[in-house]
Amino acid sequence: MNRFGKSFVGEASLTYGDGEFLILKPGAYVVCAETGKHIPLDELRYWSPELQEAYIDCEAAVTRWRTVQAKT
Repeated sequence: MNRFGKSFVGEASLTYGDGEFLILKPGAYVVCAETGKHIPLDELRYWSPELQEAYIDCEAAVTRWRTVQAKT
């Protein structure tokens, strides 16, 4: 993805792995599973390979992790 080009629009579809992600459908952002906020792909740093979800920051990731752990 060209960091300086803004040619992509809409939500991207990704597969999340350990330390990397694969773009299945190009787009400008993904949606945080915890907050619902848009995360530009070049700012995406937090995700769960197990849940296949993205998070806007570490606080959102930890909150989601705690929610999932409480259910098990």
